[in-house]
Parts: sequence; structure tokens; C-alpha cells
Amino acid sequence: MTAAQPGVYIGLGSNLGDRRGMIQRALAELDSAPDVVVAAVSSLQETEPCGYRAQPTFLNGAARLETPCEPRDLLERLLSIERALGRTRGGPRFGPRLIDLDLLLYGARVIHEPGLTVPHPRMHERRFVLEPLVELDPDLTLPDGTRVHDLLQALPG
Repeated sequence: MTAAQPGVYIGLGSNLGDRRGMIQRALAELDSAPDVVVAAVSSLQETEPCGYRAQPTFLNGAARLETPCEPRDLLERLLSIERALGRTRGGPRFGPRLIDLDLLLYGARVIHEPGLTVPHPRMHERRFVLEPLVELDPDLTLPDGTRVHDLLQALPG
């Protein structure tokens, strides 16, 4: 990675239909873009739903991207891929979804804009986000210097 292409981390999730296939399709869509490289993908883990519990289990993971895209442009691309793969935004918050692509980290950038907060505001609460990030980079730190590994260790259970 260069200074022009910081490490970007996204969360991957699906709990409807062919979950693994849906995540693979989303990654293929991302990787086919001329300005995005999917540099690494974590293993995918079966996880219990969080928040709204009356739904199937999830398959979750994370990926590291390299891209010169600005964060807002990348978010729009992630949302576009979700829509192209059939995701709709109705139903309960944290409810079932065909595909979920979350922008978790964008290098050392801290962003607070309408519809875009980086680092992801709830990642520190979610084992299904932190474990794949640590798998991808055991020394990964947040922009404030906090080690992702330490956040994972601080979670209960």
C-alpha cells in the first residue's frame, strides 16, 4: 500500500439464501472495479444475530481493500453492490439481509458525515467484526491508536 492507497477494511455479512455465494459475489464485484483491489479476505464465521434475534444466523467476515477512492465514493459503491445483489432496506433494524457491506476503517481517517462514520461506530462492540479484522492484521490499530486486538480481548465471553 502507498500513502495514496491506505488500507481499507470492510465488514461482510449475509444471513439469507446462499450466504457464502452472496459474499463471494460481492467480493468479485468489488475486485472487478478498476480502482479497487481486494487484497485479503478473512475466514467466514457463523454468528448469531445481534439486536433483532428472530432471524437466521449470519455468515460474517472482513476484507482488506486497496483503493484510491474517497471514502464517500467507496461507500456509494458498496451500497450499489448491495442493491445489485438484491438487498432492500425495509424491515426491522439489524434484521435479515441478503448482503451487508460495511465500511469499517479507512486507513487513519476519522470521518463524521451524514450517513458515513469511520471508524464504524459499533465495531468495538461486535466480536464478528473484531475477530476477522485481527485475523487479517493482528497489529491493526484504530486512528486513535487503540489496537483492535485489545478491543477484542475486552469483549465479554
